[in-house]
Amino acid sequence: MSELAIAPTRCSVCHAGEMRLLEKVGDVPYWRCTRCEATLMASSHWLDAEAEKRVYDLHDNNPEDDGYQRFLAKLADPLLARVPDEAHGLDFGCGPGPALARMLAARGMEVSLYDPFYAANPETLAQRYDFITCTEVVEHLHDPNAVFHQLDDLLKPGGWLGVMTCFQTDDARFANWHYRRDPTHIVFYRETTLRWLADALGWELDVPVKDVALFRKPAEV
Repeated sequence: MSELAIAPTRCSVCHAGEMRLLEKVGDVPYWRCTRCEATLMASSHWLDAEAEKRVYDLHDNNPEDDGYQRFLAKLADPLLARVPDEAHGLDFGCGPGPALARMLAARGMEVSLYDPFYAANPETLAQRYDFITCTEVVEHLHDPNAVFHQLDDLLKPGGWLGVMTCFQTDDARFANWHYRRDPTHIVFYRETTLRWLADALGWELDVPVKDVALFRKPAEV
């Protein structure tokens, strides 16, 4: 049986079992979930961990670069407007140069770091936080459903999760979309996908600017 005939058994975001082929780009099939509208690269084309890290090592995310700081400010500014002073946060998937953590620390926040490749600090996953940031992270996840539930457990009641990822909007341009061409990008989210996650986890969702989602976990009553 050809690879095109074998749909994923379930969506990695919402665990629905109804998938349709969106497009085959070269030899890589991409599948669309009919429930949450996530788009998934066929798992047979995922890079192994060593090859994945080699790609990340090429990224030039210099924390001193003004342009990179402006890019991260798309998430940092609206998040800082919502969290309390001197809040404790987690930069989840911080990468080798945790520029966002430095920016938030400069504004009085305490920020812990976690990254499976560059800051594998298990003790940071044994705490709870006022806020969590995930910038350019969720598109790499093999099991986003499990990770979003993990992040929910890591957030205190009333806490905020800030996600930055390029929202997928135009199916006609998907094959040539710059974001799809990164071989480590294996799941693509529409705003519909993020709203499904918010509803499933009982979170509120705000989209303050393009490609930024701010989720709020309800406070305990």
